[in-house]
Amino acid sequence: MIKKLIRSILGPKKKANDHTKPVVLSPKQHGIDPQLVSPNAIRVTSTLQEAGFKAFIVGGAVRDLLLGVKPKDFDVATNATPEQVKRLFRRAFLIGKRFQIVHVMFGQELIEVTTFRGASSTGAPKDEHGRVLRDNTFGEQHEDAVRRDFTINAMYYDPSSQSVLDYHGGIADIRAKTLRIIGVPEARYREDPVRMLRIVRFAAKLNFTIEPETRAPIPVMATLINNVPTARVFDEMLKLLMSGHALACLQQLRKEGLHHGLLPLLDVVLEQPMGEKFVTLALANTDQRVLQGKPVSPGFLFASLLWHQVLEKWTAYQATGEFPIPALHLAADDVLNAQTDKLALQRKIASDMRDIWAMQPRFERRVGKAPYKLLEHIRLRAGYDFLLLRCASGELNSELGEWWTAFMEADGSGRELLLAQKPKLANEGPPPKKRARRRSPRSTSGPGTSGNSNDTQDGA
Repeated sequence: MIKKLIRSILGPKKKANDHTKPVVLSPKQHGIDPQLVSPNAIRVTSTLQEAGFKAFIVGGAVRDLLLGVKPKDFDVATNATPEQVKRLFRRAFLIGKRFQIVHVMFGQELIEVTTFRGASSTGAPKDEHGRVLRDNTFGEQHEDAVRRDFTINAMYYDPSSQSVLDYHGGIADIRAKTLRIIGVPEARYREDPVRMLRIVRFAAKLNFTIEPETRAPIPVMATLINNVPTARVFDEMLKLLMSGHALACLQQLRKEGLHHGLLPLLDVVLEQPMGEKFVTLALANTDQRVLQGKPVSPGFLFASLLWHQVLEKWTAYQATGEFPIPALHLAADDVLNAQTDKLALQRKIASDMRDIWAMQPRFERRVGKAPYKLLEHIRLRAGYDFLLLRCASGELNSELGEWWTAFMEADGSGRELLLAQKPKLANEGPPPKKRARRRSPRSTSGPGTSGNSNDTQDGA
């Protein structure tokens, strides 16, 4: 009776290692709520099906639907070629070199459409470590399922019949909260080392356990990530940090030994009580904003993660006799130059980080017209939020943050009264008249050079 019940839930039992025929799950068996499915994703699949092609919602969207979560993005897989897909939609664009895909636009929503991928070609170009560089082989649906990374991401949902096709036991792994790679783990990680970062992100985000055989090679093969283009690693790190579970993801990275070469300075920061508190507060703030659906600035996030390294170098430069402001610029240059090589930080993000850091000494100037000028800064809200993190972590006296909160909320007369107060911080007041010999900053992209973007942590 029990076995019969299990078969009714999971579908008919497949032969061992037979992944050519999927288990087909009915709406009653999988429990997906159709209201969570994007109407535009349904439009894409129905348009392709009406044209005589197979088409399914696939990947992370199906995984999230099975977990009862509304997906942020929807991907569609089909047996139509990219050119055939493009001809069916007015706003469709071919992109990609390694594997060509189609982006179909509906206003601000993007639906990514991929053609079923075939079995990995032995002739596909690879680097000396076995990483696939380019592979445009099309194939059958069961071959496409094999090419996907994890079992929970290898299921296909057909909105027209509301059925789910499961080739690799993904539904069972979802119910067991288990992450399992498809195929031989060592080979799959060698093909694409970024899969090691992805599995860490999913484990932290979904609170799933990594299956032992899937986990075992990661510490040994972690160095292969160094062979991946830095821009691609940066994209994956950004997804990880903006997943809504950033702190859990970074802790999981360290647990799996994957942090080296990515953000190794976190080991140093997280060993210092003040640094650990600052980073924890910054990541918790980011997670909260993501979960509330509020905008998050990558510049603010990376400025927070790297701040204590900047602070250490800033202090060191001042100890050598450098004046505070140029010392801060030099410290920022050192940190950004080192991290750009590792993470391919985009120029705009680096510029936002500089602005946020460069504003911090200006918050301590509460005399004359200086506070009024700072109110006009295009990054004021991001710089202010950063100041509050410094106060909350114990780096600065909380009175400074409270003063600026009151100053920003006050009217004209209220601001004058605040300016008349005697600052409580010992390091307040105008800079000393005697200046040490200053060195020229090594970068010309100093504060205030980042254009008119309003991409701050607060979206203001």
